[in-house]
Amino acid sequence: MTLGSLFDGIAGFPLAASKAGIETIWASEIEPFPIAVSQFHFPEIQQVGDITKLCGADLPPVDIICGGSPCQDLSVAGARAGLAGDRSGLFLHQIRIIKEMRDADIRRGRAAEFVRPRWMLWENVPGAFSSGQPRGEDFRAVLEETAGVVDPACHVPRPAKGKWLGSGYLLADCFSIAWRTVDAQFFGVPQRRRRIALVADFAGLCAPEVLFIENGLQRYYPQGQSTAEAIARSLAAST
Repeated sequence: MTLGSLFDGIAGFPLAASKAGIETIWASEIEPFPIAVSQFHFPEIQQVGDITKLCGADLPPVDIICGGSPCQDLSVAGARAGLAGDRSGLFLHQIRIIKEMRDADIRRGRAAEFVRPRWMLWENVPGAFSSGQPRGEDFRAVLEETAGVVDPACHVPRPAKGKWLGSGYLLADCFSIAWRTVDAQFFGVPQRRRRIALVADFAGLCAPEVLFIENGLQRYYPQGQSTAEAIARSLAAST
């Protein structure tokens, strides 16, 4: 499988991809120092520059596009401008590039599960669950924009009680989206750092498997729980 990394930073996504046998083809970043770090460790990755100036149809097609769009406008520590903010609103460019690449692949004659990218990974702060007016509207918009890659008419409703759970999934006839809140302290990092991981499968129903099936997320077992307890709790919360 191949990967394109948006908001690349110091190549965190390409590093993870390399450990999973996935080849990163290109990366988008604008800050000189992170680019230098990425080029030092992954000189083979093509640096494509500013996301706002990219066209998905012109990029080498990849199986996965990932990105952790800037979180300042979604964070509870920020001004909470949400997706309307100049920084967190860059997520919409991620969606645009995915649509452009998929449209170009369809014009080349590819169809169904062979249209690239099939997968999207988005990472951000849990503040996205409560950002926007009404409260939580920004995360609803993220889900709806993601679903719109496949079904432009799709409408994602707000949760019944108005509050997004820390994990969940959406299943449609031909695509799926799943999200889960994970904490860096359970992945070998000596600090608590909670983040949303959202996966979209644009040609199937496999997104929940990526986040909720044991083999898809190894070693995420909070202290004091067995493997079975951790996975069962996650599935219960998602359901």
